[in-house]
Amino acid sequence: MMMSLAARSGAFSPYMQATAFAVAGPLKALIPGVVVKGETVLLNPKKQFLCRESLNGQSPKTGHAVTVSINACTGVRFAHTDVRIPDFSDYRRPEVQDPHKSSQESSESRRTFSYLVTGATTVMGVYAAKTVVSQFVSSMSASADVLAMSKIEIKLQDIPEGNNMTFKWRGKPLFVRHRTEKEIATEAAVNIAELRDPEHDKDRVINPSWVIVLGVCTHLGCVPIANAGDFGGYYCPCHGSHYDASGRIRKGPAPLNLEVPYYEFPDNDTVIVG
Repeated sequence: MMMSLAARSGAFSPYMQATAFAVAGPLKALIPGVVVKGETVLLNPKKQFLCRESLNGQSPKTGHAVTVSINACTGVRFAHTDVRIPDFSDYRRPEVQDPHKSSQESSESRRTFSYLVTGATTVMGVYAAKTVVSQFVSSMSASADVLAMSKIEIKLQDIPEGNNMTFKWRGKPLFVRHRTEKEIATEAAVNIAELRDPEHDKDRVINPSWVIVLGVCTHLGCVPIANAGDFGGYYCPCHGSHYDASGRIRKGPAPLNLEVPYYEFPDNDTVIVG
């Protein structure tokens, strides 16, 4: 095969013959001078040849390696046994560097170290992921100015009894009604079974004297008129929805009661909505 390859290679055949020769098999007479014992190399030093040693600027440091087959050409090539094998001792653990010692004796300590490294890496990865997720979520949260607009503080002493005041909160009208004792008693006596959206008055207020609802009609989003309608609460003139003094729908097309936002009383004269 080498001879065929050399014959086809044309001008490169002299160089390719530098590392392999075809000689007679054991059943034929050997060509004199092909295999020579000692340090003599069967190469013309003045003739350039193409092989790994010539490319590295070196010459073969060992003799020939001969492969013999029955009644066939014998291959002669250089055995490049002078090539250095990489040493990975610096990367191996001291417990497994001794070739005469079984690695099973130190398997427990090595396994413990591997578990420790894996566990520490996992904890660090989870902490890093948690930090990234927290930063990402916090970046989408509302800014300080938006949070400041989400709440409104109202001084109740400015609203006389029996009156309703309208405030702007989150872009919507907010009704704050100071009810009289008569209105409180009237709304508490309503039979909730007769209501379209059943809800007791005590479930809609924290302090019976104050009713705080959004001024948005639950029908089509119009703004009702305070202290109007058949029930003395709120009236939406757009389609004729009537609400009582607790903000519950009593008549008209509106399906639900007026929405009650979250609010709290930090003291008797102040309410914070939002």
